[in-house]
Amino acid sequence: MENCKKFYINGAWVDPASSETLDVINPATEKPVATIALGTAEDVDRAVAAARAAFDSYS
Repeated sequence: MENCKKFYINGAWVDPASSETLDVINPATEKPVATIALGTAEDVDRAVAAARAAFDSYS
């Protein structure tokens, strides 16, 4: 099973603000295929701020 417990924000793999995760289930086998991190509003804010800064630098 693959673990995807970091987010790619501002050119780096970063830990999420929360340790909460979710198992991704294969509907054909009903077995877990991955565990992913669940993002919070803080994670979204960091990603949006990074995207905005990148956009401004290219505009």
